Amino acid sequence: MENIIVTGGLGFIGSNLIDLLIKKKYFIINIDKITYSSNFYNTNEFKSSKNYKFIKCDINNKKIYKILTTYKPVCVYNLAAETHVDRSIDNPQNFIQSNIVGVYNLLECFKKFTKKFKSKLIHISTDEVYGDILNGRSSENYPYQPSSPYAASKAASDHLVSSYIRTYNLRAIVTNCSNNYGPKQHPEKLIPKLIYNILNNKPLPIYGKGTNSREWIYVKDHCEALLKVFQKGKIGEFYNIGSNKNLNNLQVCNKLIKVSKKISSIGDKVKINFVKDRPGHDTRYALNSNKIIKKLKWKPKIDFERGIKLTFNWYYDNKKYYSTLSKKDILKRLGNND
Repeated sequence: MENIIVTGGLGFIGSNLIDLLIKKKYFIINIDKITYSSNFYNTNEFKSSKNYKFIKCDINNKKIYKILTTYKPVCVYNLAAETHVDRSIDNPQNFIQSNIVGVYNLLECFKKFTKKFKSKLIHISTDEVYGDILNGRSSENYPYQPSSPYAASKAASDHLVSSYIRTYNLRAIVTNCSNNYGPKQHPEKLIPKLIYNILNNKPLPIYGKGTNSREWIYVKDHCEALLKVFQKGKIGEFYNIGSNKNLNNLQVCNKLIKVSKKISSIGDKVKINFVKDRPGHDTRYALNSNKIIKKLKWKPKIDFERGIKLTFNWYYDNKKYYSTLSKKDILKRLGNND
């Protein structure tokens, strides 16, 4: 049985990826430093699996090298990151420390490890590094123009990985994915926050006029793509991962209201509430994912209509998930720049 390390595996995408990899018969080592967005609820399905081990560790820690040499993974998926734009507006320092300095330490440890053992590093990034895409869709060759401290920190980490590939022949691949949604996502993000408010009879906050457009992909489709990148991806390459389907925030909100009405009655306070926009809010993100579709024969399977039903149903059936989180982290407005 082959070993795979997933960093940030108590988070949203990481825990969904671990679930898939265990089902594919890999032994998974989950490395997570345990922050506000880490949640042991996310690992309930597999925490007792004989193919799973959790280690509390920060990717900034030199202990990473010892973990690598102990478990000798065939692949390391790096999902450990600060990811919330609003938080990066309030406090960029955590993003610099985790997303840049942490990735530097991981690269150094991985470089040393791969002098003796063959392995792949897959660094998971975001479409936000490309900045506003007002027309068309950004390919892997599109220039980086990040708008927020979060996006800038991810852009820097991508450049670091790329430099180690070029300078040290590091066996690494970078993926840039569009907005994920699905089970286990922290409700600081749009869709789980809206679902929380629907379930608790609260107004639905939408930034600005709700016209900001995002490309949405169901998290399990993203995880399938990450598995393909490990199996068939070419070392040194960048791969965009997206659904090619855009919706603005207002459309997402209206679709959620429609889905929720079919599943449960909703309270009289569940109404759209336009709030002050986020500073530097990008108008539109849109990826060109033709490369991964053609080269690796991957394509998304779950459209938004089906995915949003699956997502709402999961939160509806897992209301205990919200109780594991700080209410302040769910309800407090961040990144207001006042």
